Amino acid sequence: MARLVHLSDLHFGAHDERLVSAVETRVDELEPNLVVISGDFTQRARTEQFREACQFLERMQHSGHEVLGVPGNHDVPLYDVLRRFLSPLARYRRFIDDNLCPFVELPGIAVLGINTARSLTFKDGRINQDQVAFIRDTFARTPTDSFRILVTHHPLFALPVGDQITPAIGRQELALDAVQDAGVDMLLAGHNHHASSHSASDLVTRAGGALVVQAGTATSTRIRDQQQSFNAIDVGDASVTITVNAWKNGHFVPLDAERYSWAEGRWRVASKPEPAH
Repeated sequence: MARLVHLSDLHFGAHDERLVSAVETRVDELEPNLVVISGDFTQRARTEQFREACQFLERMQHSGHEVLGVPGNHDVPLYDVLRRFLSPLARYRRFIDDNLCPFVELPGIAVLGINTARSLTFKDGRINQDQVAFIRDTFARTPTDSFRILVTHHPLFALPVGDQITPAIGRQELALDAVQDAGVDMLLAGHNHHASSHSASDLVTRAGGALVVQAGTATSTRIRDQQQSFNAIDVGDASVTITVNAWKNGHFVPLDAERYSWAEGRWRVASKPEPAH
């Protein structure tokens, strides 16, 4: 079994230092094989905000945690128009990772990140033909029995958040075809500041059986219907357990756990296990 910690929407520059410290403490307790961060490292893509995010990553790595991250729309400058269109992710590349499509292989697990942030959209994300080909080619080189995970900032699906429905990623059909062709088992994303998990086929009939996992915001002061949280994901043989670690009384504590098993070509809720401690 492997354990991943799934963080998202850190928003350094609009963060709470207590939350940052508590995330680091809880991640150390969980001892994950990989920490995944699905975008929005900063609030406004400013140098000092990226520097704070970089220091957070350095502390994670110093504690022995391998990290895979992708940019979010907030990591593209909003008000600096020249930088937004001429070098939108230059600071991200400098402080976070020069690779916008990182790939990590663990025993039995392959994790690929794809950048969905764009200069031409202020909030929404998109995927393009080259990225679709890259998803197919990358996963085609992994063992056939690998558990395959795709990480994006923007969710591939329209999702309920409170009484609203957030939009799906641009060029969704391209993305869904790539996910099916590549045999992706799990989709990790953020953006909505709202934790949830779904079978893809419950969201779009033709989407296949991948498990769709959204992380809430881990450290931002901007919340939507939920307290700050992040996910612990335990991957076993034909089973996945997702535990939401939520901010409560000055700590991140495991509150909700959902166990899924693979049956009849899709992930199905199997039971309500005890949350991971």
